[in-house]
Amino acid sequence: MGNIDYRIFLVPLAVAFGIAVILGPVIIPILRRLKFGQSIREEGPQAHLKKAGTPTMGGVIIMTAIALTAVPFSSIQLLNKNESVINADLFFLLFATLGYGILGFLDDYIKVVMKRNLGLTANQKLFGQLFIGLVLFWVLLQVRTPKGGFIFDVTVPGTEWTIQLNWLYLPLLLVMMIGASNAVNLTDGLDGLVSGTAVCAYGAYAIIGYMQSNPTVTIFSVAVVGALLGFLVFNAHPAKVFMGDTGSLALGGGIAALAVITKTELLLPIIGGVFVLEAMSVMIQVASFKLRGKRIFRMSPLHHHFELVGWSEWRVVTTFWLWGLILAVIGVVLEVFIK
Repeated sequence: MGNIDYRIFLVPLAVAFGIAVILGPVIIPILRRLKFGQSIREEGPQAHLKKAGTPTMGGVIIMTAIALTAVPFSSIQLLNKNESVINADLFFLLFATLGYGILGFLDDYIKVVMKRNLGLTANQKLFGQLFIGLVLFWVLLQVRTPKGGFIFDVTVPGTEWTIQLNWLYLPLLLVMMIGASNAVNLTDGLDGLVSGTAVCAYGAYAIIGYMQSNPTVTIFSVAVVGALLGFLVFNAHPAKVFMGDTGSLALGGGIAALAVITKTELLLPIIGGVFVLEAMSVMIQVASFKLRGKRIFRMSPLHHHFELVGWSEWRVVTTFWLWGLILAVIGVVLEVFIK
């Protein structure tokens, strides 16, 4: 921890925020002129129908701000330590984030340009997610050398117990990458919901990276936080732009990659607990309807249930933000203070 000057991370945070704020007024009108407007499901809450046509694919703002911040600042930090700027951690994090972001971009493009409301088919999206996951596993294999490198085990939260997985780490990695990207994607249904909850999750990993003396993890995480806060300027209710699958898949891939790099795989369901609950609500709803012919929730994902109960959109979003913050704090406590 003593090897990192915490003050340097305030600058990437501010830079990523500034880039996103500057890009917003440039990209949003372009998306509007190109008619990259969001389609609203008719079976969804009726209050959402007025959002139809709001520009989507705003995730390009987030991804651009992350890349333009994380790469130069990580390189500067490594040069100051007389280390190579070719950093496996940074490559892994960026490939996961941008790779899933590009997959989401294709999905959005098919929806809004080719007018196929469901975007990529389930099999096409799964193939893309699996392919990116396999490439990431290959990257981990390359950095596993006789002198050290990535260790294919998992640590039980709050303890020093480790479970050796070796090649069984591959299915775990694939489940994490696919599960996290889909869970964040399902959460993206209200103005600012994913932006705020992801700020909490990535903020937790910024702290974990700092405590682990890993400047790459911390710089990347604060770059994402800054980009999201800048995007939130335009995404808060009433949203002027949606991140679309471009942003949500990227954020899910990035947070799973952070769990891998920091060896906090089993903490991911806690730090990203809001996303897990959203995904579980969908699975429970589908299973209940198929097995019993009855629904548990008025509508899934979970945020729609609270809307139909009578909560305002802003109340749902801020409540989920609060729970995201609480779960992020719990995850940090388990990682940093209980060992």
